[in-house]
This record gives sequence, structure tokens and C-alpha cells, in this order.
Amino acid sequence: MNIALCHFRVGETDGVSLEMEKWKKVLEKMGHNVYLVAGSLGTTDGYVIPELHYRHEVNDKFVRNAYHELTDYKNEEEFKKEVLEFAGKIEEGLTRFVKEYNIDVLVPNNIWSLGWGLPAAIAFDNVSEKLGIKCVAHHHDFYWEREKYSSPTCNFVNEILDNHFPPQHDLVKHVVINKIAQDEMKRRKSLDTTIVPNVFDFNATVWDKDDYNKGFRERIGLKENDIMILQATRIAERKAIELAIDLVGELIKDENIKELCNNLLYDGRKFDADSRIVLVFAGLPESEGKYIELLKKRAEEKNVELLFINDIIEHSRCELEGKKCYSLWDAYVFADLITYPSILEGWGNQFLEGLFAKKPMVVYEYPVYKTDIKEKGFNIVSLGDTHVVDEDGLVKVDEAIIKKAAKECIKLLTDKEYRNNVVEENFDLGKKYFSYESLEKILSGLF
Repeated sequence: MNIALCHFRVGETDGVSLEMEKWKKVLEKMGHNVYLVAGSLGTTDGYVIPELHYRHEVNDKFVRNAYHELTDYKNEEEFKKEVLEFAGKIEEGLTRFVKEYNIDVLVPNNIWSLGWGLPAAIAFDNVSEKLGIKCVAHHHDFYWEREKYSSPTCNFVNEILDNHFPPQHDLVKHVVINKIAQDEMKRRKSLDTTIVPNVFDFNATVWDKDDYNKGFRERIGLKENDIMILQATRIAERKAIELAIDLVGELIKDENIKELCNNLLYDGRKFDADSRIVLVFAGLPESEGKYIELLKKRAEEKNVELLFINDIIEHSRCELEGKKCYSLWDAYVFADLITYPSILEGWGNQFLEGLFAKKPMVVYEYPVYKTDIKEKGFNIVSLGDTHVVDEDGLVKVDEAIIKKAAKECIKLLTDKEYRNNVVEENFDLGKKYFSYESLEKILSGLF
């Protein structure tokens, strides 16, 4: 079959882009022809429909008027007219693509679930029905999960959310990525769904130090004996990155520094008085308002050093404008620990990456971790599963939990045998439950 995987963007380091690449590989292995369709391609190949762009200025205006305040239009009718006109442009581009490439199945990713692209949802539904194209709708995140989409400004927006998020007709099969979403879809929309968890290629070549990345630490300003704590996710409020700052703030306290100085690190390096513990951000900054400034303020208060390196991280290794860029995988190679403090995830790509990279992980037990992942038996440093929000809107967990987590991190940084046992056991569990082979079994029943 000819299958089109569709999203607002592809070829980037966000979770949906990464998952689409995995589906593409597995579907091609199954003998299908697979195309990528998006508003932007990043560093991959595909078909562009410009109006699908994640940050298209017209769609930004629609989002603002749909969920914040209807201020750019005289009335609801004028807003509706412009949304439908824009949907028509997307429909035109998608129809042209479907006919040109003889597409049998469309796979919209988040287009019918997130609430971000109102015109896109309408357009995809129209194309499916008018051309009789089957769809496997891959829902990663839902509008009802996000505060942003909780207060539609008019009836038209409510109607779109009711009718197209997601559409309910026989041409569409629905895929979700966790048990919570499956239950919610049944409760809210009376729809049956198939759970397809995030997966990873556990048979891939192990990420390692090589001639291309050997200068990575030096490039980002780290010395050989510095400890690199990697936050690989995008920078957004729900990632609760402030918890990683709190953890590093605890690690740099005198008693913990003394413990590190009194022992060799797990790989034989010597941590000394001149060594630093640095929190490195590899992901795209996608936060609302002042979040990054608040993170910097929290870090300053706790004397935590932050490094923002997304400007040299790309979807894959490349050279841009004469500048050497690394893949996200290169960042993992040089990390000593991974922080994953998200309070909300649709599933958790970076969790799987950490398993494959064989790095110890510090994890906040977000709801989907508890329902879909924890039961598999992974050995993680836990930040608990309850939190409060302070006056700045930043997340906090009990100080005792941070202290306990820091002590566990010290053990993982200094006890080679213990560390190896933890990461090898986690790798084996990941391969057992979340591999490409397990994905192929599920997809063979959908296509």
C-alpha cells in the first residue's frame, strides 16, 4: 500500500516526529511505500503543504482567537469564514498529493486530537470522506489534556472539536499511545481504539564515541572530568525541568561533592575540586511566556550551571552554514545521567532513548508512566508521583525526595558494577516490551 504519515512538522527532535520515523521504517520493512507529509520537513525528505506549518502565522492567529480571545475578527461568522477558507487551501494541497501519489491510507498524527490546527482537522476529514481514503488516526496528545485548549471562545470552535477531534466515521481507525487515552476516548467520544506504545530500535548500532563526536564535550564547554546531566526533552512547562534544577542543586551540596571527590567515577574519571556538575538542555525551546527566564532564575538561586545547546543539535548529524551539528544521540553518548522530570507525557520517547543509551534515569512518575510503563519493572531514580506548584507556576516535589534521589545518583555515578547492572537490566526490558518487533505485530493488524 501507499501510506502517508502526516503532521504539522517532521524531521525534528520532537516526540511525534521521532515516532513517525519509526512507523515509517517498520511499515517499509512490511513492504509498504511510505511518504511523509507536513508543513515543514526539518532535515528529512517529504511532501510540503505550507499551510500545515506548525507555526504558520495564520494558524497562530486562529489559535489565539479560538482559545484566548476573539479579537482579530468582527464576529464569530467572520472568524469561521477565514478558518474554512484556510482549511480549503490545506484540502487542495492534500487532495493534489493523494492523487499524485495514489495514496491508500492517510495517517494523521495529532491532527485530529490536539486542537492546534483547526483548519487542518477539517481539511483531512474532508479529503478522507470525499475521496474515500482510509485513515489510521494516530493520536499522541489531546486537546482536553492541555489548559491552552480548555476555554474555546465561540460555538464554532466547540463544533470543530466535537466533530473533527476526532472524526467518527467508518473510514477511520483510531490509535492511542496509552491506557489513559484509551479510557478517555471511550468515555468522551464512545470510540474504540488500539494502543500502540512508543517504541525504539533496540537492534540499532549502539551510540558511542567516534571520530565525529569525540570533540562534543569540548564544543559545549565541558571538561573531561565534569559531570553532564542531560535534559533531552523540549523546553516546555509540562516537562517540569525545574525539578532537574532542584536535583542538580542538591548534587552540588558539599556533602555530595565530597562523596564524588572521594571516589572514582563509574568510568574511571576523577571528579575533583575543579570539576563541575552541569545541566545540559538539548531540546527545542517551546515554552510559553517567561518559563525559560524562570528556569534561569531557579538555577541562579541554587547555583546550578545550565547549558543550552539546541543550536548545535539537529535531527541527524550535519553541517549547517559551515557549523558542525550533532544528533540528539551524540548528546546521550556523553551524558552521565538523564533527567526526565515531566509531569505530563503522552508516552515518553526520551525514556526509551535513555534505556537504549544505557544511561541511568531520574524520572518523575507521570500518570502514563504509572499506568503503562512502571509495571514492566524498570529501575529508575524516582522523583515520586505527587507535586505542588509554587507562586511562579513552577513544580516542586518534597525536599526529602530530592535528597534521596541525589544520593541514588551519587551511587550511580560512582559504583560501576551497580550502574552497569541497572542500565543493562533496563535495556533488556525495553527491548522486550518496546521494540520495533512489537510495533510490527500491532501495525500488521491495522494496515
